[in-house]
Amino acid sequence: MQPIPWQERPDGCNDVVWRYSENPIIDRYAIPSSNSVFNSAVVRHGDGFAGVFRCDNRSVQMNIFAGFSPDGIHWTIEHDPIRFLPAPGADPAVAEHLYKYDPRVVWIDDRYWITWCNGFGGSPTIGVGYTFDFVTFYQCENAFLPFNRNGVLFPEKIGGRYAMLSRPSDSGHTPFGDIWVSYSPDMTYWGGHRLVMRPTPFPDSAWQCTKTGAGPVPVRTNEGWLLFYHGVITTCNGFRYSMGAALLDLEDPSKVLRRSMDYLLAPAAPYELCGDVPNVVFPCATLVEGDKAAIYYGAADTVVGLAFCRISEVLDFLKRQ
Repeated sequence: MQPIPWQERPDGCNDVVWRYSENPIIDRYAIPSSNSVFNSAVVRHGDGFAGVFRCDNRSVQMNIFAGFSPDGIHWTIEHDPIRFLPAPGADPAVAEHLYKYDPRVVWIDDRYWITWCNGFGGSPTIGVGYTFDFVTFYQCENAFLPFNRNGVLFPEKIGGRYAMLSRPSDSGHTPFGDIWVSYSPDMTYWGGHRLVMRPTPFPDSAWQCTKTGAGPVPVRTNEGWLLFYHGVITTCNGFRYSMGAALLDLEDPSKVLRRSMDYLLAPAAPYELCGDVPNVVFPCATLVEGDKAAIYYGAADTVVGLAFCRISEVLDFLKRQ
């Protein structure tokens, strides 16, 4: 199995999460049509890595593209967006969309499942699809009614059911956001909706006082599901997105065992501070190898960055919160 990308913590750095020294790893003009490439998801595939990438074109139309890498750092992204075939039993109308953005990818059972924010009927909901090879893609029925974003599947069934985190929203730049978990027996019909966590009160943890949203696919640990998530504060200069972590119960992920009060990674590097949408760190994917983790994140809604951490250190960090 190909090792995950990894770079040791720089000398003199005490941060729990640290940036790759050669960031950003994917430039905004990575393909001929792109205005920006960001908020993208990657997984191991074959002898290397594959991913689904958000590429906004120069008309700023939002769509998702497949990509491949031998090492998880150097990527070749297809020049045409993914064309989904209707999955067996799905209405062909689900392929009609106004936009697709912010994908996540996870291997469950025998295939790679993809979720994304899907502009269906002109409103955002959670699109669901799958692929076996990142060449042919199938689209299922949308998971939820509008309005919803940040659909993130757990990497295994919980209590015999698929489980998905999401953030009910509105039709615009949502000024609120709670993380919920929902369950499905078949990846089509979803219910059992339960609140996971809300934004924090401003005096307690201001960086996440406006809204929260699930980030990468949760990581199973002996102590619970480790969830990296984004939190947002409304500043005089607009929204500011940072990354934190929470530990959820393995059997009932609506139970939050521990949660960040301090952020783990916040906009500070030039490519996070400056871009189409300044002041954004938006995690979308995590590759794990033993205690090591590589975190892929969108920076300033413009490029893709890479950061690293050790799972044990993140768990220790949460115990100190």
